[in-house]
Amino acid sequence: MNTLMNKTTDFADIILPLPLAQLFTYSIPEELKADVAIGKRVVVPFGSKKFYTGIVKSIHNTPPTDYSTKEIITCLDESPIINSFQFSFWEWISQYYQCTIGDVFKAALPSGLKLESQTKITVNENFQAQEVLSKTEEQILNVLKHSKDVNISTLNQATGLKNTLPQVKSLLEKGAVSIEEQIINTYKEKKKEFVRLASNFNESDIAAVIDGLKRAKKQQEILHSYLNLSKHYFEENALKVSVTELLKSIDASKGILKSLVEKNILEIYHEKLDRIDLSETETSGLKELNEHQQKAIIETRKQFEEKNCVLLHGVTSSGKTEIYIHLIQEQLQQGKQVLYLLPEIALTTQIINRLRTVFGNKVGIYHSKFNDAERVEIYNNINQNDPENAYQVILGVRSSIFLPFKNLGLVIVDEEHENTYKQFDPAPRYHARDASLYLAHLHKAKTLLGTATPAIETYYNAKTGKYGLVELFQRHQNLEMPEIIIADVKEATRKKQMKSMFSPQLMQMMETCLENKEQIILFQNRRGYSPYLECKSCGWVPHCPNCSVSLTYHRYNNQLVCHYCAHSIHPPTSCEHCGSTEIEDRGFGTEKIEEELTGLFPDARIARMDLDTTRKKMAYEKLIYKFENNELDILVGTQMVSKGLDFDNVSLVGVLNADSMLNYPDYRAYERSFQMMAQVSGRAGRKKKRGKVLIQTYTPEHPIIKNVIENDYVSMYNGQLAERKEYIYPPYYRLINICLKHKNQTLVNQAAAILAKSLHKVFGIRVFGPQSPVINRIQNYHIVNILLKIEKKSSPSKAKWILNQHANHLKSMDQFKSIQVNFDVDPM
Repeated sequence: MNTLMNKTTDFADIILPLPLAQLFTYSIPEELKADVAIGKRVVVPFGSKKFYTGIVKSIHNTPPTDYSTKEIITCLDESPIINSFQFSFWEWISQYYQCTIGDVFKAALPSGLKLESQTKITVNENFQAQEVLSKTEEQILNVLKHSKDVNISTLNQATGLKNTLPQVKSLLEKGAVSIEEQIINTYKEKKKEFVRLASNFNESDIAAVIDGLKRAKKQQEILHSYLNLSKHYFEENALKVSVTELLKSIDASKGILKSLVEKNILEIYHEKLDRIDLSETETSGLKELNEHQQKAIIETRKQFEEKNCVLLHGVTSSGKTEIYIHLIQEQLQQGKQVLYLLPEIALTTQIINRLRTVFGNKVGIYHSKFNDAERVEIYNNINQNDPENAYQVILGVRSSIFLPFKNLGLVIVDEEHENTYKQFDPAPRYHARDASLYLAHLHKAKTLLGTATPAIETYYNAKTGKYGLVELFQRHQNLEMPEIIIADVKEATRKKQMKSMFSPQLMQMMETCLENKEQIILFQNRRGYSPYLECKSCGWVPHCPNCSVSLTYHRYNNQLVCHYCAHSIHPPTSCEHCGSTEIEDRGFGTEKIEEELTGLFPDARIARMDLDTTRKKMAYEKLIYKFENNELDILVGTQMVSKGLDFDNVSLVGVLNADSMLNYPDYRAYERSFQMMAQVSGRAGRKKKRGKVLIQTYTPEHPIIKNVIENDYVSMYNGQLAERKEYIYPPYYRLINICLKHKNQTLVNQAAAILAKSLHKVFGIRVFGPQSPVINRIQNYHIVNILLKIEKKSSPSKAKWILNQHANHLKSMDQFKSIQVNFDVDPM
């Protein structure tokens, strides 16, 4: 395919879904010149036998000087799927978060739009073995002889081996097999089968046809049923009848229907079916805002005249969502699109219902619980050129920022303080809140950040005038803030008053709530049954063989599980060190709380909301529906229960272990603890009654606990700001974490020491480390971090350029070529 090109040949620069810094130039064959355009997907060869789906970034007449171009194989799209706003946004993400444009491409498009290249293995029919084949090689050849379209993954399954690549390579060298690359399209349109008359029969014709089927009673029944269901001779336009509906109506098989098709009496046809519901829904008007909300929305509009970003700092249950809805309506009236970001999928369940009652089917949802095909259809819906049928409001989690908006007017980032807006792995390690500000800037749109507990950086930006600030400190319907009670666990343990993990105050309050038919939420930020098992004799704890963490015990499947690499084993019956059989579980997670509650309150209806119970697509919705409809009395959960959920009948919230958050080794630990406790407290006491929050702690005098009791965000903010300034952390400094990984601990330590030394020469005391993080090995990769702290006034782009140069220099050394170097800009 390599050919010499002359100046008149058109070339295209292609973005490939690979972690490579540059674009690659391909020639456009004559037959594709009318099809290839900027923003379209094309299939291109790369390397010796690989094919990838790339995106056309530009078209020009300049051939590359350092390599011969290959030709584009095919163009996949009739119209572009990436617009100019997206290209600009991708470039900014790539530059700001120090990753490749290929990384951004992989993150931005739903998997269904990225065709995959798979190696197809076929047996050579004329092969005759010159030497004895191994048992596995014989097994592989046997699979290939009896199967079609075999790839490595299907071979692995068929042979029971983890990796058959070495054996395939050996067979390839012996001439027993050949390989080729196939392009696999993972997205397929969903289609439904319908039935109609094969000809335009008039009534006398159809009567004759029915008469002719006297001897085929079942066929006659199907035809009668079709005519009844379709109202063919009663309605001006016959109703659609699906194959499933028709066969079900008389309990017939598809074979009988096929007989009518073969006789040209009926015909089967297909129609594309949307996986997403675009049907019209009943809508109601906007609710009237109260005087405090009205004041806040007027102030927000006023601030938007001068600022592009406004922070709406409103206490829990102050009615921020209703303000959002009014601002969304204003944008829709101007024909603009709105992006409404949420930190958790769980929140979309409640908020989607509120938005759809106002905006109907103009609202679309986009998150990871949707399968690939559904996400492709939402993407295509937004990308279409027909605004009448496209979503105008997108409600989604962080990946929604990559959707193909063309006319964005407003971005709302709800619960903007949440760390789930930050992507950790893989690259791009972006923060959706910060990236959405740039996205809004590209569209000349406004950004509204909403929360009861702002991130310290956000509040600092608002107080220093970079953002507008609107405050709403009155709860909706004048509800009182919940009463916060502290239970001293240390004292209760000393007096032997604890009942399992529950203090006497919490026990009494739960009993009262259940008697009054009120609901309870219990919060513990650890899933599983217990964080670890321990030998009573020698203190041995089972650890993950791949990661530097203890294994968490899950009783429901009797497994010890690593929450980092998913390694799991059955709990040991005896200690590996001393042989003792006395092994106890230590600490408690949500699963253990649920079990203890079942024993203490056998008549109570109890459920658990954590990652283990909400893996299935509709699991969140079912749990929330049950709790909203008073089908549950107690909901036990991790941080999922703390985020913006509204339940009318919750009168008690229990925080079972406040200290686990406060004692975490992180400069944000106090800020996050305050946010978590304040947010989970906000779930208590909604309509008519003041709620109660009980916080169990070993340190009741802790300043953060006092801030939570007094609902004093400003004191927490001032205290943390002073510490951040002293210890040079955000908002006064920018942070960039350089993370080095390798399976050889000695090698990664050497590489980190060399890189840190070279960075010290440029940045001096701004470089901290190298040092190992708390969890310094994950999936057998040893991790070493170097932290760079840069003054806000200095140029971040220049610092990033220097970092890239030094990292590239390190990787150019032969012994360090295999070291992974990742940058995390603004780490959380």
